[in-house]
Amino acid sequence: MSAIWIKNGRIIDPKTERDELGDLFIVDGKIAEKPSQDILDTAETIDAEGLVVAPGLVDLHVHFRVPGQKHKETIQSGTAAAAAGGFTSVVCMPNTSPSVDNTGTVQLIKDIVDKEAVVNVFPTGTITMGRQGEALAPTGSLSRSGIVAITDGGKCVQNAGLMRRAVQYAHMFGIPVIDHCQDYQLSGDGVMNEGFVSTKLGLKGIHKGAEDIIVARDIVLSTHTKAHIHLQHISSKLAVEIIRRAKSRGINITAEATPHHIDLTDSEIESFNTNFKMNPPLREEEDRLALIEALEDGTIDCIATGHAPHTDYEKDVEFDYAPFGVIGLETALSVTLGQFYHSKRLSLAKALSFLTYKPSEILHLNKGTLGVGADGDVILFDPDETWTPKFRGFFSKSSNSPWLDRELKGKVKKTIVSGKLVFDGSEILANG
Repeated sequence: MSAIWIKNGRIIDPKTERDELGDLFIVDGKIAEKPSQDILDTAETIDAEGLVVAPGLVDLHVHFRVPGQKHKETIQSGTAAAAAGGFTSVVCMPNTSPSVDNTGTVQLIKDIVDKEAVVNVFPTGTITMGRQGEALAPTGSLSRSGIVAITDGGKCVQNAGLMRRAVQYAHMFGIPVIDHCQDYQLSGDGVMNEGFVSTKLGLKGIHKGAEDIIVARDIVLSTHTKAHIHLQHISSKLAVEIIRRAKSRGINITAEATPHHIDLTDSEIESFNTNFKMNPPLREEEDRLALIEALEDGTIDCIATGHAPHTDYEKDVEFDYAPFGVIGLETALSVTLGQFYHSKRLSLAKALSFLTYKPSEILHLNKGTLGVGADGDVILFDPDETWTPKFRGFFSKSSNSPWLDRELKGKVKKTIVSGKLVFDGSEILANG
């Protein structure tokens, strides 16, 4: 029988509303009541004095690039980055090469996860074959193979009739549809938010309506089918308002915001730094504030990183030609704490809820809590420790972070997965 005894920490579990100084016990990979003395005598002890002890974080939106693009990220490096950032469970998008549109590719990913992952990895499958938006992928067989949702990960099905059938099938098999909301006719070949800054810089803009229209479409489809649709990386103030009205009517939708959209605006792009290029793009200050308000009132359910690694040579080109996407696993906790806890907007427990049980409940992952009997996925962190992300200073293979050389507050010290210590301050120890 294996046991970990975490002593003297501030234990915070947003789901059970626990917030107290005390001890936490993990026995045989599960959160437990205080065990017998003979078990305590042989338990691994961790002194958490001065640290917060919290559930492992959950990220519903990461891109690990496997199979097909190991030069950007691997399961090994991606899950190492997750562990270093306090994430013990992540959901992988299917925009790999080849796409995850068949059970063989799902099994390949699961096999690699078994060999390389240090955190829990949940795969998704595609909505359409090859993510081309033309023919539905085999939702039933993908569901039986163990995916937790279907999504075209980074692409949006433009055909509303096809999308309607997709959400009907997903609902029938009991899995959600995750959607990247973008109308291509409105976004065109834009590279940043359409507005004053894009005009000033002479860069092609992406109109906010490209997001708003698809958000509205998906809400209509959910209304008629009762299917659960999860809306990714919401960035527009109007989209927030549309979602708020839909939720007031009980429509079966959920939504996420990213750390970069709640922390940064399109004014950052005046430097032409391609680490601020992502899709959807950074918006204006009114949009950023709307996202924060939406998280506070429950309109947006959770925070997800959208972790999208690219090599430095891919990003080190003219802004127009750089790929969309930024990494975020190792900085998400700090950014979230900065916007909600250190700003005194919300309690520490409420801020942590956006990264723990709330995302877990969206996809029914059974994670993100320290309740007795829950999986022993736990993090220890110092909410007040300052640190500065540096180029080549990440566990991720890529360094395309918008927070490079910016001081952040809040640092993960230890990460435990299923009762096994996998990250210890500066080192990845073993597979979880």
